[in-house]
Amino acid sequence: MKAWMREQAQALVRSSAWKATSTWIRGRARGLPAGHELHGVSVPAEVIVYFGDNAEKTYQLTQWLPVLERLNEEHRVLLVFRKLGALREVKGTTRLPMVFVRRFEDLATLYFENNYMLAIYVNNGVTNFQSLSYAPMVHVHVNHGESDKISMVSNQAKAYDKTLIAGQAALERHRAALLDFDESKLIAVGRPQLDIARERELVPSTRRTLMYAPTWEGENDENNYTSIDRFGVDIVRAMLAVPNARVIYKPHPRVEESADETIADADARIRELITAAGEPHAVKMQGDILAMFADVDLLVTDISSVGLDFLYLQPDRPLILTDRRTDPAKLHADAPISRSTAVIDENSREQIGDLIRTQLESDEHTDARAQMRTFYFGDGEVGTSTTAFLSTITRLITERQQKLAVFTRQASNMEASD
Repeated sequence: MKAWMREQAQALVRSSAWKATSTWIRGRARGLPAGHELHGVSVPAEVIVYFGDNAEKTYQLTQWLPVLERLNEEHRVLLVFRKLGALREVKGTTRLPMVFVRRFEDLATLYFENNYMLAIYVNNGVTNFQSLSYAPMVHVHVNHGESDKISMVSNQAKAYDKTLIAGQAALERHRAALLDFDESKLIAVGRPQLDIARERELVPSTRRTLMYAPTWEGENDENNYTSIDRFGVDIVRAMLAVPNARVIYKPHPRVEESADETIADADARIRELITAAGEPHAVKMQGDILAMFADVDLLVTDISSVGLDFLYLQPDRPLILTDRRTDPAKLHADAPISRSTAVIDENSREQIGDLIRTQLESDEHTDARAQMRTFYFGDGEVGTSTTAFLSTITRLITERQQKLAVFTRQASNMEASD
C-alpha cells in the first residue's frame, strides 16, 4: 500500500494539477517537537485542517480552534497552511501543531508520506482542490458559520466526501441551490463553535445593552447584505436615544478595512456618534462577538451568521434583522429566520426607534424564534453539537480505514493473480 501511495504521489507531482512556480519554505513544523522536519516528511497526525487563504481570512479558522483542540484529544490534529502570513496570524492562539507548505508537489509528498485519514476545510478557498487530489483521506467541509447568505452554498460542495451542516435549514438551502447534488453528503451536527465556554468581553452594566452588529459588503452585490451604508447611522442614533441603554457597535472584522467609500464613511460616522455619546457606549471593531452575547439584551444585525448565533445562544432575547433590498417576500424565502423577527428596511426606517423600544418592552416573537432555533440547529442544547461533531469525525475515520483495508486486500489479490 505504501509503495502504491508513493507511485501515486510521483504521478501527481508530474501532473499539471500539482505543478507550481513558487518555493516551499522548508524547516521545522511550527508547534512540533524538534526533529520533525518537513523535508523528512514525517509530520504525524490523523486529521489535517487545511487552510489555503491569507491572514485576513483566518477568522474562518480561529473560531474552530477550541473545537479542534477538543478533537485533538481523540484524533491527532495538524493545521496545514499555504500562506505564511496566515500561519503567523494563528501562531500563539492554539497549541495545535501547524505546518506551512507552499508548493503543490510538497503538499502531495507530505500527504503521501503520512497516514492522514481525514481533512477538514473551513471555507471554499480555491487551493482546496489541490488538497482534494489526495484520494485516501476523507475530505470534510465544515464551513465557518451557519448563515442564510448565498455564499453559504457552493457547487463545490459536490467535491467533498461529506459536508457537515447545522440542521434542516442548511439541508433545504443546499436542496434549493444545487442541481444533481447527492444529499447523502450532508450530515447535521449543529454548531459546535457555539458550545465553547467564553469569558465575557463586555463590562457589566445596569443598563440594557443594545448591540448593532452589521456584516460586511461581500464580494459582489448579490452577496451584499450589509446595512451600514443604508441604515447604519439611523440605527445607532435610534439606539442612543433609548433611555437607560448602552450601545455596542460590533461590525464584521472586514468592515474596518473596507475599500467601499460609502461603507467606510458610514462606519466612521457611526464610530463618531458613539464616541461623542461617551461611556458606557462602546465601539468593538475586533473581539469575540460570541463572548459578548451574554450581556446583550437586544441585537440588530444583517443576514449573516451573527443573527443565527444569537438565536442559538440567546433565543429569549429580541432580535431585529435588516433588509437592504426592501423585498419582504424574497427575504422570507431566502432567510427563514426573518419570519420570526422584526425587520428594518426602507419602509420602517423612520420608525426604527419605536421598533426597538417595542421589542424591548413586549417581544412578540419569542415562540416563533424558538421554532426557528430548532429549524436551524435541531433540538439539542448547548454542548450536544460538539458531541455530534466528534462522533461523526470518529465514524468517518473508522469507515475510511475499513474501506482502505478492503482496497489493500483487493490490490494484493490483483498483484498475486498477475
